[in-house]
Amino acid sequence: MNYRNDFVPPEGADGLLERFYGLVKDYNEKVNLTAITGREEFFIKHVWDSLAGEKYFPCGASVAEVGSGGGFPSLPLKICRPDLEFTLFESVGKKCAFLKYAAGELALSGVEVVNARAEDAGKGIYREKFGVCCARAVARLNTLLEYCAPLVKVGGIFIAYKGEAGDEIKEAANAAKILGMELVCTDSYDLPQGVGARTLAVYKKIRPTPAKYPRGQGKERKNPL
Repeated sequence: MNYRNDFVPPEGADGLLERFYGLVKDYNEKVNLTAITGREEFFIKHVWDSLAGEKYFPCGASVAEVGSGGGFPSLPLKICRPDLEFTLFESVGKKCAFLKYAAGELALSGVEVVNARAEDAGKGIYREKFGVCCARAVARLNTLLEYCAPLVKVGGIFIAYKGEAGDEIKEAANAAKILGMELVCTDSYDLPQGVGARTLAVYKKIRPTPAKYPRGQGKERKNPL
């Protein structure tokens, strides 16, 4: 699989990222979006980490993000990669309101916010619609695959943003096989200033996900594949 290696943020991206930080910090006073509000920590743990996976997003891709929360990695990626089209799935209405507000304030076109649980989205009109799905800090990988694989079209990819994930990746091997996904690479890196180790797990959709997945009713977490 070939990945981008020519990333250059567009002019004005730095300013938009600063504005995004301000929006998150202000909104966080009424809705809990993140425990990280200090500027330096925010840019390392949220923005830098979000952009670490940029090269795995093909040009012009239609991207689903599961469990968007405060918009990581989607909104930093959209700011720096305006060619990407995002559909953000978030189950908490107040967080959806923030995502719509932030996209509007930053004039980010090509961002759709959907107030829905991933297990419901994967059964409806969004099933196998997207070239890429991504998720960060949502669930263990075996559960996360069941949420995300149904959204990815055959030939597309799923990018999981994780911490140190060696055990999770091994644990998720059976789920990946059942759901039609194949692990194509892992990318381990350290955040600046010794903040922590991170891993990207990248899967390719090699065949359709069986119709009975996602199972729903919490089974993805209670009884992971």
